Amino acid sequence: MRSEERLATGRIVLVGLFVTALVTAQLTASKILLFEIPFSLPFAESALVMPGAALAYALTFFASDCYSELYGRRAAQVMVNVGFAMTLVMLALVYTTIEAPIAGFSPVGQGEFSRVLWSSSNVVVGSLLAYVVSQNWDVIAFHAIRERTGSDLLWVRNVASTATSQAIDTVIFITVAFWAAPTLFGVGTANTLDEILALVVGQYVLKLGIAVLDTPFVYAVVGAFRDRGLGTTPVTE
Repeated sequence: MRSEERLATGRIVLVGLFVTALVTAQLTASKILLFEIPFSLPFAESALVMPGAALAYALTFFASDCYSELYGRRAAQVMVNVGFAMTLVMLALVYTTIEAPIAGFSPVGQGEFSRVLWSSSNVVVGSLLAYVVSQNWDVIAFHAIRERTGSDLLWVRNVASTATSQAIDTVIFITVAFWAAPTLFGVGTANTLDEILALVVGQYVLKLGIAVLDTPFVYAVVGAFRDRGLGTTPVTE
């Protein structure tokens, strides 16, 4: 495969992965997961408690870091902002489908369909706000580190940018979705401080672990799609 074709394929694969993981995260955000661990953490103790979106959402940072390395800051920010727009489109489509009249012989009832596909407004607001801030920070931090380290140390900018952006995302989402929105607007029931801290710790530990473990895969993806003629320089800045 020629270098131009390889780069073009990389764009499609990474944008597809980014948007798929992003939409999946939005649809799975309302379920709370619990993973037992063999040691104790502050607030979380021996269990990692997190929204279901944490698993899929972690993949978006993997995809954006690969995309940033291959195609530059501007292209990555375009992908992030287009992803935000597509999330709004997805929410609009899901909402209109929920509100549309249901056939009497539908195998899925109206209430069941709505409960599964539509997150409460506090979760939607929290996830959208966290996304805009953390994803843009991830791209900015990634390239700020790249400017200081040059083309080397991809693992440093991958782990550092993801670790900081995931912390920002976790704090904003959990605080807004499970405390601020319910408290200020009466949407649902606000969680206690201990529950909020448990959610923050549980979600961030998982995301940080994924950020560290995905580094070899970042190298593999970048190596597979990089234009050999350009060495380690991204296509655009």
